Amino acid sequence: MTTIETKPQPAMTHASETSRVATRSRRAAEPLIFEKSVPGQRGVDLPPLDVPHAPIDPALAGTPVELPEVGQHDVMAHYTHLSDRNFSVDGNFYPLGSCTMKHNPRINEWAAALPGFGRLHPLQDDDTIQGALRLLYETRCFLQEIAGLDEVSLQPAAGAHGEYTALKVIRAYFNDHGQAQRTVVLAPDNAHGTNPASCAMCGANVVAVRTEDGYTDLDDLRRLIGVHGAEHIAAFMITNPNTAGLFDGSIRECADIVHDAGAMLYLDGANMNAVLGRTRPGDFGADAMHYNTHKTFSTPHGCGGPGAGPIAVTAALAPYLPVPQVMMADDGSFYLDRDRPKSIGKVRSFIGQFGVLVRCWAYISACGPEGLRHVADTAVLNANYLAARLRDVYEMPYFRPKQKRFCAHEFVTVPKRLLAGGVTLNDIAKRMIDYAVHPPTMHWPVHDCLMVEPTETESKRTLDRFVDVMLDIADQIQRDAPSLAEAPTESIVRRADEVGAARKPVLVHPLPDAATS
Repeated sequence: MTTIETKPQPAMTHASETSRVATRSRRAAEPLIFEKSVPGQRGVDLPPLDVPHAPIDPALAGTPVELPEVGQHDVMAHYTHLSDRNFSVDGNFYPLGSCTMKHNPRINEWAAALPGFGRLHPLQDDDTIQGALRLLYETRCFLQEIAGLDEVSLQPAAGAHGEYTALKVIRAYFNDHGQAQRTVVLAPDNAHGTNPASCAMCGANVVAVRTEDGYTDLDDLRRLIGVHGAEHIAAFMITNPNTAGLFDGSIRECADIVHDAGAMLYLDGANMNAVLGRTRPGDFGADAMHYNTHKTFSTPHGCGGPGAGPIAVTAALAPYLPVPQVMMADDGSFYLDRDRPKSIGKVRSFIGQFGVLVRCWAYISACGPEGLRHVADTAVLNANYLAARLRDVYEMPYFRPKQKRFCAHEFVTVPKRLLAGGVTLNDIAKRMIDYAVHPPTMHWPVHDCLMVEPTETESKRTLDRFVDVMLDIADQIQRDAPSLAEAPTESIVRRADEVGAARKPVLVHPLPDAATS
């Protein structure tokens, strides 16, 4: 086993005692589960065979699978130790701008694990899952009201999947109305990267609209519609509040420009956490949108696994939504409607990620209208509090209190003076890891920026500690900038040789000593 070397830390000047750096790197590296294997150890006792024994056909047997032989307690200890090495929303401050990593209330986990939900079979008859169907129906009604739109599909499995699904719905609408030539989708140049990717997946041509000082350039929007021809424009995709952390007050005018061209306004709902209960996309002209339930309604982040990205649309687009759709009958019972001839069809197996949607329902129900407004208000307050405390050291191109220009749920800093001191943005981000703070989003929407989103679930004490950490890092840059090139020095794994890792990846174990020291 190898012990990760550490170096002495410079004294902290701004940070309080709660901001002391972690020292977990002095622990020995965790062996692989295969290295803990002991021949003959058993972690589970299988029940006696209750069917006739049948030998396996040698042609099907293949090579025996070499699995580790480890007892139950050792397995539990192994994976508990590994989990302790992770950054997570449960154990760390996670201000990942535009990704809204926030606390997942445990009562939501309890609700999703109730036997009546957790043990359902996806092929059960409708009359045996009335409680589950009622929850899904109520969830889509909640989301319709919050969006100010007419109908919601719960089927998409993630935010980007929601974008793709909504764009397919929009395309189906235009094809059905004899306007198949509408294949151009406009998006601001600071749009989420999933926006153009989703368009490309749907066969659309993506055109970037210029932004000016963080806002959509309306003149450029009009110009591009003219250049490509109004009859070819399918939609304008916009995030509001946008990725500069600003609510674009011209959104109603954007909608009018797009609608005058016969196209649709699509709202990327990634930042709905900032406007819950304060404004509804349907009220400012959106025709379709998606939610990221983890960003707005505190479900676990999908990370490529379980997730949910419901979409909301106007009545004109509703006939094209995926099937089946959960509906309520005249007698108050619930059923899955599969008879929708204009539907784009299924985009996911069964009726969506049910366990995530249970959590979404529980969160919205617990908050209620006032609670949802409080979520948005506190998220915006927390972001502006951090921006106000840090702006004298970390320059902020879009946060200008003297002009009464504030941020929404997140802010962007481009720390030019600190970077001029001989460090890179990566050095600052890596140093944050030493304080058990996850680095924010980097280099987007502009180069050499950090995008910080504290969310509404963090306490003032956590926010103040973050300020102390960032000011202390700024002091270290002034005192000894070269030392940050070694950061993180207190994490379990030191900074990787990123160029070497890309050119000469090590894909086997054990790793050479040089790679782990």
